[in-house]
This record gives sequence, structure tokens and C-alpha cells, in this order.
Amino acid sequence: MAIRDQNLESIAPILATFDIKQTSSVDDLKDTNIGEPVTITGNNETGPIGADGILLGKLISLTLTDNDDGSRLATVQIGGICKLKISATVPVVGDRVVGGTSGTVKQAATIATDPAGGNVARGTVLSVNGATDCILLLN
Repeated sequence: MAIRDQNLESIAPILATFDIKQTSSVDDLKDTNIGEPVTITGNNETGPIGADGILLGKLISLTLTDNDDGSRLATVQIGGICKLKISATVPVVGDRVVGGTSGTVKQAATIATDPAGGNVARGTVLSVNGATDCILLLN
């Protein structure tokens, strides 16, 4: 009997709904962003994560269609275990992450003291798949 593959992503996801940040009346999140990391951008508002940005979670779905700017809502996984694409500096098991490049996360920098408001790093890396993606506990 073969050992069954683990599907850690199905363990205890916590989902929340957010408004979508807009630039010039156009939603900053589109269907192509589903599965990517996102950040908090305003009061109950989310958008794409930038380099060294604070990770809110993983974009799970969007309501309506890409043509419905201003009317869509984003469902974001804000807790539980998820898989996210990674970029350099590639994290290792036990690391925390911040925004990387173009829809990815990367290893958070080591800091001696936390800035006002706390450290921007989030999560705990549980496993790393080369330089492709990581399994992350959103804690």
C-alpha cells in the first residue's frame, strides 16, 4: 500500500470577504490574480501585494466578472494552510514571509527590533518546493 499524499491546504481555512482596491475606477484584482498573495490596502479593502508588503492571505475567488469594476468582492484565505508561489529570497522551513515580486512571497528580512506596529512578516513556512512555491501556515 502506497503512502497517501498529504493535502495540507484543506486543513482549517479561514476565509473573509473584502472590497477591492481600485486605480482610476478599475479594480486592481482580476481573475488572473486568483491563487496569488494579497495585502490589506484600506478599510476592509484588499489588493495585489508588492515587494516587502504585508501578507493578508491568498486570493481564493472574486464575485461577478472582470468587467464589473467597483461591484466585485474578493474572498481571501486569511488563516489555515495554503500554497503560494515564491521568489528570491527563497524562504526555508520555519521562515516568515513578506511580499515578493509579481504575485509571490519571499523570505522576510531578519530585524533586530520590530518597527512600531509590529513586524510585517507573517506565516510559518512548513515546506518549500525548490524555487517554485511553499506551503505556509497563515498564523
